[in-house]
Amino acid sequence: MATGTTGGRKTGQSTARRTSRRAPRPTGTTYEAREHARAQEGARAAAMPQVPAPEGLLWSETVAGGGYTHKVLARGSELRLADPTGDACAHVLLFVDGRPWERLNAADTVKVQWNAYLGAGRLLLSDQGRVLASLVSDTSGRHDTLCGTSSAARNAARYGDGSAQGRSPAGRELFLLAAAKNGLGARDLPPSLSFFQGLRVEPDGALEFIGSAGPGTSVTLRAEQPLTVLLANVPHPLDPRPAYTCGPLEVRARPGAATAPGDPLWDATPEGRRAFLNTAEHLTARGIV
Repeated sequence: MATGTTGGRKTGQSTARRTSRRAPRPTGTTYEAREHARAQEGARAAAMPQVPAPEGLLWSETVAGGGYTHKVLARGSELRLADPTGDACAHVLLFVDGRPWERLNAADTVKVQWNAYLGAGRLLLSDQGRVLASLVSDTSGRHDTLCGTSSAARNAARYGDGSAQGRSPAGRELFLLAAAKNGLGARDLPPSLSFFQGLRVEPDGALEFIGSAGPGTSVTLRAEQPLTVLLANVPHPLDPRPAYTCGPLEVRARPGAATAPGDPLWDATPEGRRAFLNTAEHLTARGIV
């Protein structure tokens, strides 16, 4: 069973009811049901969004294992993902807000930068040769650009269920739910990247799962364009543990400024500089910068 799973529901929908200490109320009539529902106001759960977000933040949420979330973030926003227990696995998809046909391209992210391993200073690229987000800090170093997320068929074969509302939801099924809430569908979902559970590519091309760096690690992404962010927190497809194991994922976003000329990241590599120039040219033509 999942560690802290929401059964694929949006974080906070059912967990708050289960953890509330308030006495149960009758719900046999519409009036009683209304009073029962209103009594839940202010109830807190270990995994749920904070609405409104605390002062200085744009987004504050804890996503349970087996859960998902999504948000539209302005250009320059800094998105911090944290793994408090060492068992989170944050699968990430990015789309340019309002232009979802420009989206994360895992293959170009790898080949343009000549590196299959994510870390501080790496860029998350679209297939238009532009930067969607930059990875400005990383205390984990255990990530994956190659395997994507889990499928319903794989989870059904391994855990007995892969449905979004089941006991071991697959990442793709959760992405479909998050996508639908942003006007997107199955055809819009490319392969994702994941953070906090790592792989090593062996000399013969085999993939070795190396897991987590331990509890308390984090990564921070800077949005270089206005972004729609989809997150699914589910076990990595190559995680060898027989049980569906996934810990909570902490999500925080705050306002910030996009990378600009003069920032060391802008000129860190010729490939990165070109990607930033492509991004700046595109945004300037649209009147965004």
